[in-house]
Amino acid sequence: MAKKRIGIGIIGAGGIARGAHIGNYQKIDGVELVAVCDIVRKRAEAYADEFGFRRVYTDYRKLVKDKDIDAVSVCTPNAFHKDPTIAALRAGKHVLCEKPIATNAKDGAAMVAAAKKARRKLMIGLHHHFQPETQALKKFIDRGNMGRIYYGRVQALRRRGVPSWGVFTDKKVQGGGPLVDIGVHILYVALYLLDFPKPVSASGATWNHIGTAPGHLNFWGPWDHRKFGVEDMATGFVRFADGLVLLVEASWAANIEKESMNVTLLGDKAGCSLSPLQITREEMGGLSTTSLQLPKKPGAHEQEIRAFIAAIRGNKPVPIPGENALVVQKILDAIYRSAEIKKEVKIK
Repeated sequence: MAKKRIGIGIIGAGGIARGAHIGNYQKIDGVELVAVCDIVRKRAEAYADEFGFRRVYTDYRKLVKDKDIDAVSVCTPNAFHKDPTIAALRAGKHVLCEKPIATNAKDGAAMVAAAKKARRKLMIGLHHHFQPETQALKKFIDRGNMGRIYYGRVQALRRRGVPSWGVFTDKKVQGGGPLVDIGVHILYVALYLLDFPKPVSASGATWNHIGTAPGHLNFWGPWDHRKFGVEDMATGFVRFADGLVLLVEASWAANIEKESMNVTLLGDKAGCSLSPLQITREEMGGLSTTSLQLPKKPGAHEQEIRAFIAAIRGNKPVPIPGENALVVQKILDAIYRSAEIKKEVKIK
């Protein structure tokens, strides 16, 4: 039986479209690259020539009206997630939007509402969901092996990994620095492992002492410190309704020995960490640490694209719905707001 044909439109001809979306759509039978849109026509035309898109647009409002398109990937900078996503949903298209859902929870909520009203699927590109380590810990936790989980530490820490290209350091376009860029991934993983408990408040602090100063080493080339408008490090202390607390740390530049993309969770029966993948607990009258080795699977971005297409074809819920990404965004908003006013902020 032939698989249902699905036509794809790409909005934003940038690095994430190339590296995470286009090539993975091409791996799936019956999925066709129909059109690509970018405000710079030459970029869109270059992608059409390279990847075989049939049509080129410079206005996303025209792309979403294309009758040959069933689903859209929104691969624009963060501030431009909301409008193309809502336009596509209203036009009857399913949407895979890159992380974060938006630059603020208000915009994210509008996207979620639009998906619900249109009865179309909205999935957010938080690909760490599909990492085998994430799925292994999810199974361990869901079986009750951790007992009551009461504390977690969430880390997305780079020693010197400031993005020196694009608009990453432009707050108006991106909404923030490492917290919203890489912290969003690992915070999502923690909340997913915990079945998305209800956050009630957050305290936060941010710094840009390294980002705004000249002459610092960077493994990805020099950045313009004069245009560095975001934080280079952020931390947050998040309280949840059930008594759980999460400590969140994110940096592009910090004077640390080791970089870390990790979630550590503590329960009354066991503890666990994502990287390295370990379980710590009491066993046979002693304390044990178990390291797990997992078989290799397709890359997380490929699994993400395949899951999006499978949800459309099977008319099933997407694994990373907008509602879950919105919870993450509310926490990010609260951390940033707390850092600004230097007070704890309630989360509604």
